[in-house]
Amino acid sequence: MDFETVMQELEALGKERTKKIYISNGAHEPLFGVATGAMKPISKKIKINQPLAEELFATGNYDAMYFAGIIADPKGMTESDYDRWIDASYFYMLSDYVVAVTLSESDIAQDVADKWIASGDELKMSAGWSCYCWLLGNRKDVEFSESKISNMLDMVKNTIHDSPERTKSAMNNFLYTVGISYLPLHEKAVKTAKDVGVVEVKRDNKKSSFLNASESIQKEVDKGRLGFKRKYVRC
Repeated sequence: MDFETVMQELEALGKERTKKIYISNGAHEPLFGVATGAMKPISKKIKINQPLAEELFATGNYDAMYFAGIIADPKGMTESDYDRWIDASYFYMLSDYVVAVTLSESDIAQDVADKWIASGDELKMSAGWSCYCWLLGNRKDVEFSESKISNMLDMVKNTIHDSPERTKSAMNNFLYTVGISYLPLHEKAVKTAKDVGVVEVKRDNKKSSFLNASESIQKEVDKGRLGFKRKYVRC
């Protein structure tokens, strides 16, 4: 399938209602409003195609950019490719659910995520923390440095309430993910989440959301999901 065909197929799958939901979350034109599940049949035909992914991502069309993440070749992308993608990601559904997800399947994921977390830029930081969530929820515990993840928990505890809004949300998710999916630091994550308490995330033109990692961890523990790992990261 070539670029034009994919764009036509995505446009045909667009729904006005879905488009409104995406816009309410921060997307802007151009976009079609395609439900992510509806993209699966097209992605099965294409599988992995990095040149096509690059063409689609460069459109600035939200649905095309999202689809680019599904067919991208994570291990074939360099750090500068990821930097280019994150720079073009103008809201969190791109930074956290397209770029961070794609990055998490690469061999350079932690190195790049570390730089983004240290960048001071809201969406880069958010993508960096989110990348660790995807990593911890999928890869074996032995692939991580326990002392590094422990230091990151301390960083969350000390900085989350003063961080940018989207970064707060990703940091809170990191706390939760360590608590459930990274067994060596389950106890520390539980304690850190209690220390952090409720996190308020302010949103443009919407009510604030209040996040409580401690409660979320406990709910999953009660369901017997401690140690949960995803089989796949990308849909």
